[in-house]
Amino acid sequence: MSVANRAALITKTHKVLKKHYKPVEPLSERTLLEHLLYACCLENAMFDVADEAFGKLQESYFDWNEVRVTTVAELSETMSCLPDPPDAASRLKRTLQSVFEAHYTFDLEAMKKENLGSATKKLEKNGVTSFCVSFITQASLGGHSIPVDNSTVETLYVLGIISENEAKSKRIPGMERAIPKTKGVEFGSLLHQLAVDFSLAPFSPRVRSIISEISPDAKERFPKRGAKPAPARGEVKEKPKKKKAAAEKAKEPKKSAAKAVKKKSAKTKKSVIKAKQTKSATKKKSTTKRLAKKKPR
Repeated sequence: MSVANRAALITKTHKVLKKHYKPVEPLSERTLLEHLLYACCLENAMFDVADEAFGKLQESYFDWNEVRVTTVAELSETMSCLPDPPDAASRLKRTLQSVFEAHYTFDLEAMKKENLGSATKKLEKNGVTSFCVSFITQASLGGHSIPVDNSTVETLYVLGIISENEAKSKRIPGMERAIPKTKGVEFGSLLHQLAVDFSLAPFSPRVRSIISEISPDAKERFPKRGAKPAPARGEVKEKPKKKKAAAEKAKEPKKSAAKAVKKKSAKTKKSVIKAKQTKSATKKKSTTKRLAKKKPR
């Protein structure tokens, strides 16, 4: 897709999404760390659900260090309202651990004074996801970077904004150029809502209607019902049933042959017994005849 066509489609996406969703502004009173941890909850989830999960974390634990040392299983229970609690809990715990190891504190406000490129590189180096880095770039660091998670990548591919190869590498070229910085937060929140809706309900008529309004040819890229996803790397594939059936079929002649031999053996045995019985009867008859011919004295 040409740069001009891509930019036009992104602009159209923004225009259509404003009719169906309401933009969500990040809370200004949150610290940089709080924005970062909130982003861990928001990735692949709706804003209201992320608000609930983040609120539960603040209510359930004394401080962020207690959250850091809590198990993923326990955090998953606290964040059970999210679409994928274990994934969000692992992301949150990993982020807290990386922040602690890098700064030995949970106060990141000094990063606001740093150069934007330097600050984001530090976060990426510490294992923070690209979605979370983009979110705090917009919410706290004053930069222009639209947050993109897995659900957004999938939606942008269906819309035709990115190619299959770009989706695999999670590259979204030209999006920040097509959307001005003043509209970055608005567009990012609208796109995120559509993406999560599509991820959670890909066959929803409402969601498909919105996507088709943006891109009429999107139906060619919609996921098909009943289509089985490709196994993950390292996952053992199931053996095809045909091979199993063929193996069973191969065993059948052996079974039939064994059955035939058994049947033949039984038949032969029966014949032998019958022959013996006939011979015995004939012998008895001939003895009786001889006794009958013998004259009395």
